[in-house]
Amino acid sequence: MTTPAGAAAYAEGYLVEDEAVGQARADGDAAGAQPISPAGGATLSVLAATIAARAVVEVGTGAGVSGHYLLRGMATDGVLTTIDVDPELQRVARRSFLGAGYGPSRLRLINGMALDVLPRLTDGGYDLVVADAVPGEYPGYLAEAIRLLRPGGVLVLEGVLDGGRVAGDGAGDGPGTAALRETAGLVRDDERLLSALLPVSDGMLCAVRR
Repeated sequence: MTTPAGAAAYAEGYLVEDEAVGQARADGDAAGAQPISPAGGATLSVLAATIAARAVVEVGTGAGVSGHYLLRGMATDGVLTTIDVDPELQRVARRSFLGAGYGPSRLRLINGMALDVLPRLTDGGYDLVVADAVPGEYPGYLAEAIRLLRPGGVLVLEGVLDGGRVAGDGAGDGPGTAALRETAGLVRDDERLLSALLPVSDGMLCAVRR
């Protein structure tokens, strides 16, 4: 009988990453910017393709792993707006995207604090918003994402299980875990959102903007 851990490992290894994503993953690991898992990345591709996403916002560029998966699923004329506070990581990501054949017109890399940048983006102008960044800021990301998404748009909050800590009783939570637990509750209880928590890549909280 396959154990839950064995099933999870099989799911993570189901698809083989290409050279561009593999190099971006190695660059992210080397910089200490833990990339999304392969199964999580594949989920992003499927979600982006399902809604034929043309305008996507990503919080947390890293070295570009999740961006590659998003671009792979987006419409061929879609634009990825990706935000990160680390300019060197964004330079690495830009090189990776261009090297994989994505033209400059497909990319909008913004260096800055997400909660400073997001309020400047257009209300209802985006098909998909993905956040994988500072856990303590997730309530703020959620509020901005709801404003940014068009009806039928999709929200993805990555890493919300926090290594299983969010599923605990809350005793001894740090501020990041507490913020993730708060955000999960806010998403679940918001009548504007239809949500599901997927147990891949340390928890992907997905929701559709009604």
